Amino acid sequence: MAKYDLDTIRHSTAHLMAQAVNRVFKDQNPQFGIGPVIENGFYYDIDMEAKISEEDLARIEKTMMEIIDEKLPITRMVFTRDESIEFWEKKNQPLKVEVVSSIPADQEITCYQQGEFVDLCRGPHVENTGHLPKFFKLLHTAGAYWKGDSNNKMLQRIYAASFTTKKQLEDHLNFLEEAKKRDHRKLGKELELFHFDSFAPASPFFMPKGATVYNELVAFMRRIYVKYGYDEVITPMLLDSELWHTSGHYAHYKENMYFSMVDKKEFALKPMNCPCHMLMFKHYKYSYRDLPMRYADFGRLHRYESAGAVAGLTRVRSFCQDDAHIFIQMEGIEAEIIKLMEMFFICYDHFGFDQIKIGLSTRPESKAGDDATWDKAEAALKGALDRTGHQYHINAGDGAFYGPKIDIQIADAIGRWHQLGTIQLDFQLPERFDLKYTSQEGNDVRPVVIHRALLGSLERFIGVYLEHIAGVFPFWLCPEQAVIVPVSTDKHLAFCKTLASDLKELGLRVKVDERNETMGYKTRQIQQSKVPFMLVVGDREMENLAVSMRAHGAATSSNLTIAEVKDLFLKLNLERMPEKLR
Repeated sequence: MAKYDLDTIRHSTAHLMAQAVNRVFKDQNPQFGIGPVIENGFYYDIDMEAKISEEDLARIEKTMMEIIDEKLPITRMVFTRDESIEFWEKKNQPLKVEVVSSIPADQEITCYQQGEFVDLCRGPHVENTGHLPKFFKLLHTAGAYWKGDSNNKMLQRIYAASFTTKKQLEDHLNFLEEAKKRDHRKLGKELELFHFDSFAPASPFFMPKGATVYNELVAFMRRIYVKYGYDEVITPMLLDSELWHTSGHYAHYKENMYFSMVDKKEFALKPMNCPCHMLMFKHYKYSYRDLPMRYADFGRLHRYESAGAVAGLTRVRSFCQDDAHIFIQMEGIEAEIIKLMEMFFICYDHFGFDQIKIGLSTRPESKAGDDATWDKAEAALKGALDRTGHQYHINAGDGAFYGPKIDIQIADAIGRWHQLGTIQLDFQLPERFDLKYTSQEGNDVRPVVIHRALLGSLERFIGVYLEHIAGVFPFWLCPEQAVIVPVSTDKHLAFCKTLASDLKELGLRVKVDERNETMGYKTRQIQQSKVPFMLVVGDREMENLAVSMRAHGAATSSNLTIAEVKDLFLKLNLERMPEKLR
């Protein structure tokens, strides 16, 4: 296999799968869309009446193996566009006809044939099907609009993994199995954290336990803000569309916004907080002594995402960001960025993210502002990153049109990378809103704005973090920190309730399990709920003012006095604030 690169093998295996689908469903005359190579494999879009089941995937895989054993030669065919259209019309493949019709008339069009099957493709491909490794797996099917357009027909998409060795395939399948166990949508349901409802598509409903996690994250950020000099503000959710014309969002972001008529005027739900903060700065007169000003906002935001793009908590239509805007003098940017990086890294470390990538995105071709200003801004960001000592890479030309930015990615426990933090410099909004402050010399000067988010959207962070920790929250963030279980509800319940009341007065989240179930059943259920501690009280514990404590995941229990339990829990609860900031 060494003479073929992995992309060639995957392209050829995609054709192999399409040929197998054609054989398995020959009475259906399957219509084939596109079948590109993607990370770890490929997919293929298919249009036919029969719905492809799990059993069908197994039949298709078996047929693929048989075609490999047939060692069919793979030959390249060349057409003009008109010849290709005629060819695919005769084969009754309208999706292929549509693809070919969009290609320039003077462009050469190639197909590859293996046995009775022909597919449209640029190539290259392996020389015959016998050269293909049998290390592939058809994973699942999903609906996909033709060409990604919701106005088009829904097709069936088969996703597949494909590798050159058995070990690579096994490792990937093990990874997928682990990812499936950690799926935040599955954990959210099992742990009673959140759910979705068709009455509010792509907008999560947080149950009491989920709301506790959500509010604890907000409280965490508020404690951090005190340490780093932020002032929290509250801004309206519905604003006159004129504001969005001023900010530029109406022209560039309208398709992702929600609008409503109020008093015969058009208003919009805010998709971001920044224009509101510009208005707040503009409302008062400030001098250089007042800067930097740091506005933090936990306002609810709404952005339209297509049905095909939304995914659990990681892409929703209603959300909240740990959002902040910093109004600052140009010469203060470098020092502020150093503070931001310190804050970011302390927080990410606290949540157990120890693999971090930093990217510095520089000016794009289409940009606002002059080169001299961009030079200063990029130098300030680069100087700050150099002084922090963090390694970073340059994303040339990937900055926003209004300023350069720093993007921060973290790797979760199974090695997947996620975008979390972002720091963006903005010269455009201060210009659009005509923001000014009085300099030391008494002149009106334009501030620079730093947009920054640390966790990003709280919804997305909860989704990413749930999968990172596999649902096992640290004590300070867990919605239920301990469950107290009486051995006998008749003899020990009153004592357990008094203990629960004492712990709650210390700010701890505990409950008493009063269910009339066996101790074995309760123990299994509490372990499955991932509560950090189970406290069992029987005759001996009551006599000694103690509990039998079992930590989540532990095979044995420990005996602690109530005083020791309180000391332990209060110590663990101190982790609500990173140790470096206490």
